[in-house]
Amino acid sequence: MGSPRPLTKKQVIDLIQRGDSLAGLDLRGNDLSGVCFDGADLAECKLAECNLTRATFRNANLQAASMWHSDCTDAVFDGANLEEADLDFTNLDGCTFKGAKIRKAIFPFNRITLEALTTAVKTGKRIRMERRANDD
Repeated sequence: MGSPRPLTKKQVIDLIQRGDSLAGLDLRGNDLSGVCFDGADLAECKLAECNLTRATFRNANLQAASMWHSDCTDAVFDGANLEEADLDFTNLDGCTFKGAKIRKAIFPFNRITLEALTTAVKTGKRIRMERRANDD
């Protein structure tokens, strides 16, 4: 038996609007740009290699979620629970994290500093990532 087909953007939005939990779902590689995940349960959700530009995650539960190598440019994580989440190799340029819980989360610290991140959590200041010579 083959693996189940991945959910479409519309199916994900429908689940959110119904108030269904997205915990543990495998959404890897999806274009979910601009989707409002505010208040959603995304614990242990696989969001690796997704396009999450301009998505909002206000007060969402992203505990232990994987957002590895996703594009989160200008996303909003204000008040989100990101404890133990994997955001390594994630583009966080322009993101806000005001009041977010980030204990044990993995961030791309080769491109942002812990000081910049903790300032963003306290003040709501947008994250600015350092460009690297090998960035596309």
